[in-house]
Amino acid sequence: MNSSFDPASERPKRRPSWIRVRAPDAASYRWLKGLMRSKELHTVCEEAHCPNIGECWGNRTATFLILGDTCTRNCRFCDVKTGRPGPVDSQEAERVAQAVRTMDLHHAVITSVDRDDLSDGGASVFAAVVRRIRKLQPGCTVEVLIPDFRGDVEPLRTVMETHPDILNHNVETVPSLFPTIQPQCRYPWSLDVLRNAKEIWPQAVTKSGIMVGLGETVDEVLDVMRDLRGVDVDILTIGQYLQPSREHAPIVRYYQPQEFQMLAERAHQMGFRWVESSPLVRSSYNAEAQARALIRDA
Repeated sequence: MNSSFDPASERPKRRPSWIRVRAPDAASYRWLKGLMRSKELHTVCEEAHCPNIGECWGNRTATFLILGDTCTRNCRFCDVKTGRPGPVDSQEAERVAQAVRTMDLHHAVITSVDRDDLSDGGASVFAAVVRRIRKLQPGCTVEVLIPDFRGDVEPLRTVMETHPDILNHNVETVPSLFPTIQPQCRYPWSLDVLRNAKEIWPQAVTKSGIMVGLGETVDEVLDVMRDLRGVDVDILTIGQYLQPSREHAPIVRYYQPQEFQMLAERAHQMGFRWVESSPLVRSSYNAEAQARALIRDA
């Protein structure tokens, strides 16, 4: 294991053999896409071109993207479009909840674009979605993958007062890469979100994730993992960064499968309650199993 990998070394020319994306099941894919269009809803699966869309949509699961499809930030790893978002849709929570009921979900994952144009960053819409899902689909656990709210605790309080079953916020990368990879974000804001979530509601299950392959060292990844445990994060996801287009940040290197296994072992040693660490892992991957193990069966 080389923990001092030089980011300036030659970048990979081709995708390795262990990166294999499953093609979507045609019938399930068409059904789910039709449902989302009929409800005028967005999914991060589509907007961010998630490599697991075939597997997840084949199982009729999806991650709902609320507050529109246009982000106010311009992170160099993300394929969600950037620009001036439209007005907040007052009926979005109802349509999301109806879709959750139609899909008969046992676990729903809700995320959003960044909405720095809104005074609360969209927190009130997250809260409305959680409440409406619980009304229309009783027994469905709800996971919210929230933005950093620019470090403001009040929007976070609005979300946490609904007691989401899992509160997720991804740090995405190591602190040294924030200025180039996500320049409108701040590493301390992310840690504050995760720390404050448990201070507001101590029973909260918290979750965070990091991408690798952007030029960080393994030692830096381990430092982030320690920081996350330092704010009592329960669930950790680690996946390989895959460049959405030539305009996005390049892949500096591909981590080997055994490196993901090593990171998983180190994470368990640090005390994370659940770890997903492999090349195609994304934030919502295996989310229902996490909820079932840490919440329903608790």
